[in-house]
Amino acid sequence: MSLINYHFVFCPRYRRKVLTGQVEVRFKELLQEICTANDWLIVAMEMMPDHVHLFLNVLPDDSPADIMAKLKGATSRHLRQQFKHLNHLPSLWTRSYFVSTAGNVSSETIKRYVEEQKKRG
Repeated sequence: MSLINYHFVFCPRYRRKVLTGQVEVRFKELLQEICTANDWLIVAMEMMPDHVHLFLNVLPDDSPADIMAKLKGATSRHLRQQFKHLNHLPSLWTRSYFVSTAGNVSSETIKRYVEEQKKRG
């Protein structure tokens, strides 16, 4: 048993505002499918048109780099197949991402922060 929570923030290439409408809806569905398949629990998730906040509870043998590789790889492939207008980007996601653990800040504080992102916007 473990309690490992990661807060990820990642962006589309060139910080393009592509996470809107049906792309946003399908992206959320894909994230849920991938997380369920890997036994990751989505604690909080919020999309802005140009970036994603994702707060996950994961197993100890899943590294942040592996998690991002799986999430970005699968979502990019599926979204670019389904939404042809995304193919003009050389890749859907930037290579970089932000990740932090729920160390000095409580998980509840991070969850509230992620959920309030759209309200701030």
